[in-house]
Amino acid sequence: MDDFLRQSAATARFTLGSPRAFSFGDFGRLLWFLRSTGPTDAVDSLWVLDTATGTETLLADPRTLSPDPGELPVAERRLRERTRLVAAGIGTYALSGDGRRAVFPLYGRLYEVTCDDTAPAPVPSAGPVFDPRPNADGSRIAYVTGDALYTAPGGRVSPDDGARWGVAEFAAAEELDRARGHWWSPDGLALLAARVDEGALQRRWFADPAHPELPAEDFAYPEAGGPNADVQLWVLPAGGDPVRLDWDADAYPYVSDAGWESQEEILLTVQDRLQQNVLLLTADPATGRTRELSRTTHPLWVDPLPGTPARLPDGRVLTSADVADGTARGLAVDGKPLTGGGVQIRAVAGTHHDRLLVEASLRDPSEQQVLLLDPATGAITPLADGPGVHTVTASAAGNLLLTSADADGVRRTLQTADGRRFTPRDLAAPLPHRVTPVLERVTELGIPTALVLPRHHVPGRRLPVLMDSYGGPGAQDVCAEPRRWQYRQWWADQGFAVVTVDNRGTANVSPAHTHAMYRGFSEVTLDDQVAALRALGSRHGDLDLGRVGVRGWSYGGYLSAMAVLRRPDVFHAAAAGAAPTDFRHYDTAYTERYLGLPQDHPEVYERDSLIPDAPRLTRPLLLVTGLADDNVHPSHTLRLSQALTDAGRPHQLLALPGVTHMTPGGAREKIMALELEFFRRELAL
Repeated sequence: MDDFLRQSAATARFTLGSPRAFSFGDFGRLLWFLRSTGPTDAVDSLWVLDTATGTETLLADPRTLSPDPGELPVAERRLRERTRLVAAGIGTYALSGDGRRAVFPLYGRLYEVTCDDTAPAPVPSAGPVFDPRPNADGSRIAYVTGDALYTAPGGRVSPDDGARWGVAEFAAAEELDRARGHWWSPDGLALLAARVDEGALQRRWFADPAHPELPAEDFAYPEAGGPNADVQLWVLPAGGDPVRLDWDADAYPYVSDAGWESQEEILLTVQDRLQQNVLLLTADPATGRTRELSRTTHPLWVDPLPGTPARLPDGRVLTSADVADGTARGLAVDGKPLTGGGVQIRAVAGTHHDRLLVEASLRDPSEQQVLLLDPATGAITPLADGPGVHTVTASAAGNLLLTSADADGVRRTLQTADGRRFTPRDLAAPLPHRVTPVLERVTELGIPTALVLPRHHVPGRRLPVLMDSYGGPGAQDVCAEPRRWQYRQWWADQGFAVVTVDNRGTANVSPAHTHAMYRGFSEVTLDDQVAALRALGSRHGDLDLGRVGVRGWSYGGYLSAMAVLRRPDVFHAAAAGAAPTDFRHYDTAYTERYLGLPQDHPEVYERDSLIPDAPRLTRPLLLVTGLADDNVHPSHTLRLSQALTDAGRPHQLLALPGVTHMTPGGAREKIMALELEFFRRELAL
């Protein structure tokens, strides 16, 4: 690997030393966060910043607490995959109700610490601890061990009925943005807990071929068209009988959010299997009875909008509501539209001075602003409006943490309610390149594209093209966030014109753009990539469309393999990593949202499968898979490789023992180095 790839591997892609996982506590006086000691330190510690003085205090150092780290509990290791967490040390923490005390797991051991700079204290537990959470006053801690829910002090509180208690099932954590499975009541005496029965699901297995003496590992996986986990919510009161929350779980099997609104009320959000209906329900914790507060519907699917549905302080209900012509994502209060076509809402971050705090796009979809939105009038006040991507975290006391990312890097500013400003220290390595990609909207569809050229490119010199796109739903590539362009600049500096395309189906352009992929991944994705490439080629004469490579990971790997299989007239070589080659074998919540049920639409799944295309391969294809990937199982890549072999189609296969979907520990950079050699050879660079 060259210097850039070595630095990227050593710094976990320029993230180590950067603060993360921010939470306000003590009515906004404290800002808790995790951070390592520098740009090559992978071990995150727990810190707190006093917003009265700006002083940062180290509260828990994993190296002191656990000089000899052990193995992570299996549940935590898998949740880190679901949440894409690569840092070591303290991965997560949870605050007490007053925000003055934190609890965290460390290699299966449980610790608690207060904000007053006392040493963290170990807490006895019944076994390896997963997802500990304190009650309001910190007097008790709920945690999971062995798929059962416990409290400390106390003991086991969930029944021994063969189900998993207090955890989020695979579909919720991977696809529905719910990573937790238990919640304390405000008085700290009862728990709301998820009961997850995975008995009907198929098992998926992993074996490490480099260590055949080790036993294989398995887990329950919800495959498209098959059964989902049976998820129930129960109230487990101290000294009382459990109460099950009662809703039509057959019609609405997905629980995407839950929590206590007060001691007398629980709010939960449920969805039908195809995610065309999202219901906000109120539940009585004493009886389990539920009542519908709002219903959000869409004939294709309700695209998730973080922060909705929600009940406002005045009792009205906030929901997502696309503009009628599909040009903008909006908000509605009690069903009445609040925003129009000039604002693309992306998330509701909370409230601030009686107004909604939202992340949205007012201009080009590559940028994002932070806005204050009046829930009565819809009036907008920009709060962070410069070029780039802005996000926000708010406290109930009026403090804000604003994060701004642009070509110059990432900056965080803590603004207190009384006007003071602080900057949490960022110890990450500076980004090596200042990249300003050429952003253009092309074709009659206005498809967002980006072009990155070598830093020392001489106009008039023809360059082979490297297409580097994700292309799948729920993601956006053409974005002003700077880290993603570092690697594309590296590829460009190797002698490529790097092109990135957000084809229809990708996020944050408009609802119509996103929903265009409904029941058809392959045709829309590939048609838009080809049309955008040709449009850029007509505008930029230095792009050599006779030498076009394509690379990608996950859905991007699917796009890459599909490109050379179906359009060898356009694409001349492909490196396809972790490609879901047949969506009949991918998970329920993601796949069925876009393609429907395979038993109802078999022609859709057959059309989007790459396996039947294997005999058509005429271009060089490098397939890459991690053999420990529990998201896109390695069988996807191996099935395509087998079909290619059966058809007598030469190809290359790189199967990596122990590597997961996230490609941590420098695996990504080593793969990039091998891809570079592949493209140099196949595109005659």
